[in-house]
Amino acid sequence: MIKNVLITGGSRGIGLGIALELVKEGCNIAINGVRDESHVEPVLNQLRSFGTQVIYCQGNIAIANDRETIVSKVLNEFGCINVLVNNAGVGPKERIDLLKTSEESYDWVMGINLKGSFFMTQTVANHMVKCKTSDADFEAQIINMSSVSATMVSIERGEYCISKSGMSMMTQLFATRLGAYNIPVYELRPGVIETDMTAGVQEKYEKLVTEGLTVEQRMGLPKDVAIAVSALVKGQIPYATGQVLHIDGGLSIPRF
Repeated sequence: MIKNVLITGGSRGIGLGIALELVKEGCNIAINGVRDESHVEPVLNQLRSFGTQVIYCQGNIAIANDRETIVSKVLNEFGCINVLVNNAGVGPKERIDLLKTSEESYDWVMGINLKGSFFMTQTVANHMVKCKTSDADFEAQIINMSSVSATMVSIERGEYCISKSGMSMMTQLFATRLGAYNIPVYELRPGVIETDMTAGVQEKYEKLVTEGLTVEQRMGLPKDVAIAVSALVKGQIPYATGQVLHIDGGLSIPRF
């Protein structure tokens, strides 16, 4: 069965890594981003070279009308959504002490990372429930891209940590609600991954990694996360709804 996958924030970083892995598995891919489609044309061409259907859905998931437009386009093009990957996320525009965090930064980060992902999940989950109700064999699942920051404190980006902690609870909530329909919901917690988000502090992280921050002495790559997502999409990790997969090179292992 060819699966139709919607990846929010899928035009670069971890999201693009996931898209590249899934087109190789024969999935049709809808990637979402805020940039104009002309700016992501090279990415789309790269994905389409694998022979599956690939579309771009521009929009900001923090905005209700944009979410509706994104989902409508996917359904018009593909007919259904088998997999939702909630990957879209931002860090604070400025890393700043917790005692100086602004409401503007808090609202911006939470709006995309948590509110947007919550209501995107709600919309797509309702679609999946309808599909499951009419066809018990319909395959559906939701994958939430969280972070080690869901439980590990970083006082210079508190709003980001709170958003990912909230996503962790969101995963358990939807896993419980959708359990009766056999729609699993998973949470992935990447560690320090080489992406646009970490580019500004990559030198710092590379130094920390060599000093023992992670058990595996390298920064993670988007492909590391993508391989785990692929395993979930292929059904290779069954009976694990609501659970967390740590893709962090051992960063979260308590050590002393």
